[in-house]
This record gives sequence, structure tokens and C-alpha cells, in this order.
Amino acid sequence: MVGQLFNSGDQDRPLSSSHRNSVILSIETATLAGSISISSGQEILQSSTRPSKESHSNTLLADIEALLESAKIELDKIDLFAVAVGPGSFTGLRIGIATTKALAVTLNRPCVGIPTLNACARSAGKSDATVALLPAGRGEVFAQLFRVTDDLKVIPLDAPSHISPEKMLEKYGSLASANWVGEGVQLYQDLISTAQAESWDDVNNRWRLALPVQNLAEQVAMLAYEQWIEDQDLTVEAVHALYVRPSDAELKK
Repeated sequence: MVGQLFNSGDQDRPLSSSHRNSVILSIETATLAGSISISSGQEILQSSTRPSKESHSNTLLADIEALLESAKIELDKIDLFAVAVGPGSFTGLRIGIATTKALAVTLNRPCVGIPTLNACARSAGKSDATVALLPAGRGEVFAQLFRVTDDLKVIPLDAPSHISPEKMLEKYGSLASANWVGEGVQLYQDLISTAQAESWDDVNNRWRLALPVQNLAEQVAMLAYEQWIEDQDLTVEAVHALYVRPSDAELKK
């Protein structure tokens, strides 16, 4: 079904009369697990994560087709495509973004890119300070500080950085209260916990290490929905990867 659409010609149809009930297909291939979701407005209809360590390139289209079948939704009923644009796995990002753009172009649909760290921050809930961390390879992390409001609006407080865990703790270790979230938190949990114990000075010094995010595509969907109902110009041309650091191949040049 999914593969056939790439060769089926013009798939244009009128969009839903109300953005608030629009159907969104969200794709997240920035992390090792990866995930996809189908939502209607703010309701997640179906979602799945990739259980194996197979390449996203080997499973993504089949996973999308299986999820659509499970949700009993045809691909041409999707109103908006959303994708995590990074930072994260270079190969994963390229696969996810290329697939999402191809589907959006084929169906003549809008498309939105959501930064992966923003999606991580939203998953941890309300906080005046949320540190989102993702593994960057070579013993380093992608890191960014956010504020997440009561209604789960995600507000960046600095720019995403590519940094060592030690430098990251120098940067954020003075926070008296913070949520820590993302795959990088699990990877460097001992280091973060040690820094927390060393900096603990009173009952107001509280760090919360969030549980692993089970399905990041669901957070991508909700952030995409926010942009969609604001009638932002969501074009395929505006979707670009947010790599933050050069690729390994570029670093070797």
C-alpha cells in the first residue's frame, strides 16, 4: 500500500475542514529504537516502536504500513506528515526525513520537522528547567535546556549543543531543580547522579531523572499539531535535518 503510492500519480484531495481533527502521521528515526504514530488532533490513535536493531531503511515503510492497517486508516487520509529532524543518528535522520518528504510530496500534503530534543523535553512534563540529552557518539551528547509550561508548550532556553558529558554537567550542574530526559540520561545516569549528590545543598535542590521515553513519535505528533493549528506554513521545502555536529565522514576530512 505505501510503496504503491509512490508510483500512483496525483493523490491530491481536500484537507480536513478542521485542523483540530486532522490526522497526523509522525515518524521518529533519530534514536536507536525509533517510533511512529498516527494521531487525530491531540488523540494518539496508534503508535509503535521498532523492537529490533534492524536498520530503519529495512523496516520503516513496512512499519508504517502495519501501523496504518492496525489503525484502519488509508495513507491518503493523512492530513499532515511530521518527522523528528534531529539531532540524532545521521543515517536514521536521513532515512526518516527522506521518507516523510517523499510521502508528503506524493500526496501533496504539508510537512513539519520537529527537533528531537524538543520532543524529549515535552515527554518529561511541566518544568521550569528540563535538560534533554541524546547520545552523540564518540562519548559525547547532544544537550539543550528547555522550559515546559503547564500546557506542555516547549520553550528553548539555549541552543542545542554537541558536548562531552563532563562539559554538559559544568553547563547545567548548577541548576537547583531540573528534569533530565532522553537516551543520554540513561547512558550517563551514574555520572549525573554523582553530580547531583555532590551539588546537593538543601531540600530545594531537586533533580528528576525521567524514565526512558517509550514512543518519541507521539511527542513529535503533539508538537506538530501545535504548529498545524497555528496555520504555520508547513512546506516540505522548510524541513531540514538539524545535525548540530559534522558527520564522522566530514570530521575525517
